[in-house]
Amino acid sequence: MEIRKVLALRGPNIWANFPVLEAWVDLQELKDSPSHTIEGFNDRLMAWLPSMIEHRCGLGYRGGFFERLRTGTYMGHILEHVTLELSTLAGCEVGYGRARETSEEGVYKVAIEYLEEEFGKACLEAGLEMCLAAVYDRPFDVAAETKRLRALYENVRLGPSTGSIVAAALARGIPVRRLNRDSLVQFGYGSKQRRICAAETDRTSAIAETIAQDKELTRQLLSSIGVPVPEGRPVKTAEDAWVAAEEIGVPVVVKPQFGSQGRGVGMNLCTREQVVAAYAAARQQERTVVVERFAPGADYRVLVVGDRVIAAARREPAQVIGDGVHTVGQLVEIVNADPRRGEDHATCLSKIPLDDVSLAVLADQGYGIDSIPPFDAKVLIRRNANLSTGGTAADVTDEIHPEVAARAVDAAKMIGLDVAGVDMVALDVSRPLEELRGVIVEVNAAPGLRMHLHPSSGTPRAVGEAILSTMFPDGQNGRIPIAAVTGVNGKTTTTRFLSYLMATTGRKVGMTCTDGIYIDDRRVDKGDCSGPQSARSVLMNPSVDIAVLETARGGILRAGLGFDQCDVAVVTNIGEGDHLGLSDIGTLEKLAQVKRCIVEAVRPDGFAVLNAEDPLVAAMAEKCPGKVAFTSTDASHEVVAAHRAAEGRAVVARDGQIVLIEGAAETILTTLDRVPLTHGGRIGFQVENTLCAVAAAWCLGLPLDLLRGGVETFGADVKTVPGRFNLLEINGATVVIDYGHNASSLKALIATLDQFPHTRRSVVYSAAGDRRDEDLIRQGELLAGAFDKVVLYEDHYLRGRASGEIMRLFREGMGKGHRAHEIQEIQGAVKSIETAIAAVQPGELLVVQADVVDETVEYVFRQLAAGLPGRQIGFAEALAGAARKPAVSTPNAAATHAASPTH
Repeated sequence: MEIRKVLALRGPNIWANFPVLEAWVDLQELKDSPSHTIEGFNDRLMAWLPSMIEHRCGLGYRGGFFERLRTGTYMGHILEHVTLELSTLAGCEVGYGRARETSEEGVYKVAIEYLEEEFGKACLEAGLEMCLAAVYDRPFDVAAETKRLRALYENVRLGPSTGSIVAAALARGIPVRRLNRDSLVQFGYGSKQRRICAAETDRTSAIAETIAQDKELTRQLLSSIGVPVPEGRPVKTAEDAWVAAEEIGVPVVVKPQFGSQGRGVGMNLCTREQVVAAYAAARQQERTVVVERFAPGADYRVLVVGDRVIAAARREPAQVIGDGVHTVGQLVEIVNADPRRGEDHATCLSKIPLDDVSLAVLADQGYGIDSIPPFDAKVLIRRNANLSTGGTAADVTDEIHPEVAARAVDAAKMIGLDVAGVDMVALDVSRPLEELRGVIVEVNAAPGLRMHLHPSSGTPRAVGEAILSTMFPDGQNGRIPIAAVTGVNGKTTTTRFLSYLMATTGRKVGMTCTDGIYIDDRRVDKGDCSGPQSARSVLMNPSVDIAVLETARGGILRAGLGFDQCDVAVVTNIGEGDHLGLSDIGTLEKLAQVKRCIVEAVRPDGFAVLNAEDPLVAAMAEKCPGKVAFTSTDASHEVVAAHRAAEGRAVVARDGQIVLIEGAAETILTTLDRVPLTHGGRIGFQVENTLCAVAAAWCLGLPLDLLRGGVETFGADVKTVPGRFNLLEINGATVVIDYGHNASSLKALIATLDQFPHTRRSVVYSAAGDRRDEDLIRQGELLAGAFDKVVLYEDHYLRGRASGEIMRLFREGMGKGHRAHEIQEIQGAVKSIETAIAAVQPGELLVVQADVVDETVEYVFRQLAAGLPGRQIGFAEALAGAARKPAVSTPNAAATHAASPTH
């Protein structure tokens, strides 16, 4: 058994609306071996993972999966459950898993929910190893593997501070995207986004952070506004530190002027030896050292968010309590065995360190690591109370005096921090600091939140929610309008049209499509950008106010959607399909399921725009969490009629008009003869695309005056919709440049060309090699039935096929045709176009299929710029073009074959 590949479906996908790993698992020699037929397998697996008794599986009750093991189930299904259980044992509880056999015998797709991609893949790999060990009776150390996975999870997951803010965002439906392996996180999309890095927000000023790091400057600034601070000054040498201590009066604190997390801080120092040793420890952290008066009392951390105190904790330094039996080192080991304590900030508490600072603190108390403290003796390991050095914290938020809270807010404002951890020392925080000589000793940027989230005692505080609320006040969710467009044909045109319409609002539109990424009219990336990575790029752009995203099949299958939800989902059609046979999508029904992902991602207050005339598309309505608007060129279509009766929306073409319908209400938007894209309503597929774009813009709330104006000004020229039925006159011939590359689009194109009077018709055509044989044969049949001359070509997109194989399949289909009497085969797209244009005669019709739009359009316009007679024309001129010295067609039953040199 092996895992062939693992796909990380990071957005909503064909399995679920949350991230899953999709593993393609080849059972190999185990494909015919269900679990109950493998000797000892079930016993070994159930002994290793007895907690899987809780897995209900499809049976719906406790022990259901174990029952399936006993009655026999296959390895793909077993791997699913083992992976989920290992994840749970390692501290990451996820519950969704599915295993489905593919069309290839013995190969399964196994889907596993995950929170952290690297960890999820590690669990999958460990699950595979465990299953194989159980099959072949090999040893497997479950405890060691669980420990390794737990360590990995703690290393890759978000820490408590960042995690609490992310959890608050998810609870409010605010989109979340982790931008790196650390703590940089984006909330929201486009121009509504905000970012954090741990407990720092994008409003945390670099200047404020710099001030906070300088403890001496902080002390001076706070003193200047009357905030109580300890006396102190910077020192340059160990001797100077002792002089300062004598000036201030012992006990004192010695600490680095710049630093964090209590590193290098010595407290309650009274002797010259202590001060000198503490200076040396501080000097290891930072060149500049500060000596301050030691204030008696407890150590408190007060969290200020905005202009409010959100939480407060009393911190205790790392310590152990003697039992008269164990050494100090052993007592520390016992404390560190607490599962809440970890090596970093990912856990609620940190392990207590035994380093040079700890040894010095122990020595001051007369202890060493091997000393056995008496029963109930309190032994300090650290003098500072930072959680990062093993300290603990008790919540005291409700005890804070209003004046103490006011001084903490004053301190945060003086430093300039929107989120601040204010450290103070006081005998009693229920009384003003000034009464008992309490002082504020530090103001920290990016304060740790875990002491407030998981205090050792007292009430946990919702600090993540508090920080998020300052970024997104009530009613704000960080979202911009998102429209997703999918289908087999018409996606790009509909996407471009909708983007144009939404730009009439004056807001900046980000668009992705098969031609690239556009921010308004600026193209920022070329090539096919209809996948989730391009969508995420647009949604990460802080200038984008509206996103219109073409969403292709391949990207959905490869990585899921690039967004969590959309406001409008447009599905143009399924038709005869395309790309069938790839990724185990072999039927139109399965293809529709893939395309349906965007419909299932519609927000509850959003719309799905669906083609009523395509049964597979219309059926998606029942899966939409929001509302539905149907489109149809048949205003009386039964689906539209039923939806209208239910007070639903529809956009239809009727009597040459575009009509907006909502229940009994009707609004005539405009007439088709005023819609340039449709060439006066003559091009059926462009009418369908227009209806989709109009419906989507209407559902996005575009005012009707802007909608009407946009519809009547969106052109059909090469610049506006490159490669989408662009009409040119070249050398007196009518030339159509079109991207259509499957049977459905080819049929629609041929139907449109039936309106043209040209008697002599030629076509330049190709298709990518990843289409099924029958799809290429079908296209060949259509070509041979509609054109006199066919120029076939191949280029770099063979996609696994041998050179010449695509053209051979086309020819096989053309044998069923009745019109084509001349066939050429050429290597290279540009060479084929060059050959066809050179041969075309005035009055002829030439269709150039632009499989690579940029390459085709750029070549044609380079030739025009170089002097080739030609220009863009309209439909009426194209219809009249046949009158230009019409060429005489010479039918010949025997097709000729002219091979051209490779380009």
